[in-house]
Amino acid sequence: MSGDHIPVHDEFIYCLGAATQVLKFGPWRDLQKTADESPPKLLFLIIPGNPGIVGFYRTFMQSLYSGFNGQYPVWALSHAGHCSPPTGMDMTNDADDDQTEDVFGLNGQTDHKLSFLRENVPADMKLVLIGHSIGCYIILEMMKRSADLKVLRSILLFPTIERMAQSPQGKVMTPLLCSLRYIVYMPFYLLSFLPEVMKTSLVKFALRGINSVDEACVAASLNLFRMECAANAMYMGSQEMVKVMERDSETIKQNVNKLIFYYGAKDAWCPVQYYEDIRKDFPKANILLCDKGIRHAFVLDSGKEVAAMIISWLNI
Repeated sequence: MSGDHIPVHDEFIYCLGAATQVLKFGPWRDLQKTADESPPKLLFLIIPGNPGIVGFYRTFMQSLYSGFNGQYPVWALSHAGHCSPPTGMDMTNDADDDQTEDVFGLNGQTDHKLSFLRENVPADMKLVLIGHSIGCYIILEMMKRSADLKVLRSILLFPTIERMAQSPQGKVMTPLLCSLRYIVYMPFYLLSFLPEVMKTSLVKFALRGINSVDEACVAASLNLFRMECAANAMYMGSQEMVKVMERDSETIKQNVNKLIFYYGAKDAWCPVQYYEDIRKDFPKANILLCDKGIRHAFVLDSGKEVAAMIISWLNI
């Protein structure tokens, strides 16, 4: 399927009172049956890592949609408050009666995803959930809280579902996110005043060590120059360090036939030891270890490759 003819729609909505970006490949107006077409059989829904900016996943999503010959819509839902809303739209909507107490926190982000599904997806729609990093934790929470979701498969990529603060990267980031977060806000605030061309140059400089960086990721990174987006991402990250401790083995056990885990071979957020531990606890589960050298932030340069793997795993 030619990229020039792929239907894509990018929109901002309020979900639980927070600005939310939804990127959609395939049917986007709604998923109900219309006069001239049948509704899709299932929906691919991507829950991102942190920062939860859907633009990072654009190439990955396009590859998934094309790989299934446009049969199924592929949507990505940002985390609440992680994407910079358009001019005239505030980060929060105080008039929203359904807003949760802390939508920007880790628990609130799970409520946010479930609320989106209730409001925008038919209850009988079959789902393939794809989580990345902390998005995997959120998916397990969604399955735990809403057993009525019609989940066909949940694919958990580079899953940060346990012992985050004890991981090599967690040991570095925990003090920064939990104790020094407010100090880090100042440089982000100052950088927000730079012109767009300088922001783009800074992003490219920061990613200079990665060959063939996806240009969609460069554009997506510009969201982080908005102070509110960076602050919301860091706030959520601080809660991850504190709350993502023990793996939810009970939810995994109850849904083991629906789950596919994919661990990195050199992942500082979920080291190989975590892969080995979960394999011991669930020897019959579909738990894979990357042998392709793909980084934790796979969207930066391996979105097409990961999409191709997922297509090969699913028989739908």
